[in-house]
Amino acid sequence: MWDVDGNDYVDYLLGQGPSFLGHANATVNQAVHDACGDGMLYGNSHVLEVEAAERICSALGWAEMVRLGLTGTESVQAALRLARAATGRRRFIRFEGHYHGWLDNVLVDAAGTGPASAGQVGAQLADSVVLPWNDAEAVAAALAEHHGQIAALIMEPIMVNAGTIEPRPGYLQRVRELCTEHGVVLIFDEVISGFRVALGGAAARYGVTPDLATYGKAMAGGWPVAALAGHAHLMERFGTGEVNHSGTFNGSVMAAAAVVATIDLLTSDPPYERIAEHGTALMAGLLELADKHQVPLRVQGVPMAFHASFGPREPVTDHRELRNLDLARYARFAEVLAGYGVWVAGRGIWYVSAAHGPRELATTLERVDDALNESGA
Repeated sequence: MWDVDGNDYVDYLLGQGPSFLGHANATVNQAVHDACGDGMLYGNSHVLEVEAAERICSALGWAEMVRLGLTGTESVQAALRLARAATGRRRFIRFEGHYHGWLDNVLVDAAGTGPASAGQVGAQLADSVVLPWNDAEAVAAALAEHHGQIAALIMEPIMVNAGTIEPRPGYLQRVRELCTEHGVVLIFDEVISGFRVALGGAAARYGVTPDLATYGKAMAGGWPVAALAGHAHLMERFGTGEVNHSGTFNGSVMAAAAVVATIDLLTSDPPYERIAEHGTALMAGLLELADKHQVPLRVQGVPMAFHASFGPREPVTDHRELRNLDLARYARFAEVLAGYGVWVAGRGIWYVSAAHGPRELATTLERVDDALNESGA
């Protein structure tokens, strides 16, 4: 990227994740341009919307029906509404450190205990039961305690938003079993992980199938679109009108064209192997530089989206352990990196795209080396 003064940056923020193919992918943008020549909104379904739904279902492998929307926040709310309608229950389980959008019933502070914003109606958080993540026994206990009250359990199947923490072996499988046993709708929030950690998202990577899942970001090459996918016996309630999901711009021509073109690229020339190679080399290079400069930099996660912070290098397995790291120090270092031409998120996530290659890797490590040499982090 270049700023208005002509300074260049190697970008690992990627617009908070959506630019999975790099900035302004020519194939995707051309597809959107061509499609818009016939119109952008029709107030009804159109061919590209159907094609986008077919592409999504095919890529995921488990989903039977899809609704396109504008944002992950919106799609999460549609999923929760659908779960309440299907179960006749109101409450839902969520987890510390997982982000599900900015609306009042899901936005929580860093401790996971209360509102995170001025003007937020805190009482709306009463419907959620907040648990530590990666603890299947905590889920079992909560379902027993609130027997017959829980409509849904929602989680990031890999906790990318706050720390890139992978699920413990067997954790997702056990939660799947518990949700089935208690008649709870299992929702994967794959707005970040979907189409990024694998073509089929985290559900494919870890081999666990949810009932519903939300998608966005990497799905459309940077264009604003999200999706709710799921099993037909749930999703068809939207089609009958029993459950409302409205929006003038849902399934727009631009959104559908971007989804079709992006998924076609991800399937015809899968970038996942080279992204994994780049991310793996980048993580290793950052650790080598940290050792060289004797700073306690640590990295954790998957090559497509990893987390950097300062602190001990032992693996972090839940959000509470993140509090033992010096996240404030890393946020300051991210500002230093920007001064040296490396663009990253202050909260620690490094996103890798299909456009990153050897030149970007070498430049990044050179600039991080310079930043550590001068600032000491």
